[in-house]
Amino acid sequence: MTEGAPVTTRGRGARGGRGGPRGPYAKSAERRSAIVEAAFEVFTAHGYQGGSLQRVADVVGMSQTSLLHYFPSKSDLLLEVLRRRDQMSSGEFVRGAGVQLAGDVERQARYNEGVPGLIGLYTVLSGEAVTEGNPGRAYVTERLAVLRRDYAADFRALAEVGRLREGVDPDRAAAGLVGLWDGVQLQWLLAPDEVDVPRLLRDYLDLVILPAATGDGAEPAPPSP
Repeated sequence: MTEGAPVTTRGRGARGGRGGPRGPYAKSAERRSAIVEAAFEVFTAHGYQGGSLQRVADVVGMSQTSLLHYFPSKSDLLLEVLRRRDQMSSGEFVRGAGVQLAGDVERQARYNEGVPGLIGLYTVLSGEAVTEGNPGRAYVTERLAVLRRDYAADFRALAEVGRLREGVDPDRAAAGLVGLWDGVQLQWLLAPDEVDVPRLLRDYLDLVILPAATGDGAEPAPPSP
């Protein structure tokens, strides 16, 4: 959803110089990055509960004891994976003003589909976040709250320029958009050739947003396929 660059590790910048970290600092940063990459792969395939530290260590080619030197606990590693996921999702995407919401959503959805593992990881970890004691629960809860808030602000901006359909509540429309997006992404993971996530999101937004008037500088509605 809304939101790649490599993760910033503790080793990076410690003794950077012009060429970046050197010697043991560079090796530590590279190893941490490799562990996070492996955890991303393992958690996407097996979830947080099923993705053991031993599985991650096996992918990297190191012992679990050595892995714990870089990440003292599995929850520490999960939080680093979630930070990496956010950076990947951001990419080079920059959101515009509220009146550009439909186009922004469509472009973000297409971008997400092009980043291997991005949607799968989010879907798996979001599902597990509802379980008691899951360390990703706070992340998912906060992320959904931020999305609802940001999209509600976009819908209010559209209402101010007369482009929100009568009777549409910005807060409910925002929650509906977030729920629809997560739901159709799940369907896309299971049937990618049958589910067009960007088009379905655009269809929803076309139901609640009025077309832009010609010449007002806002993004016009696309022609019907």
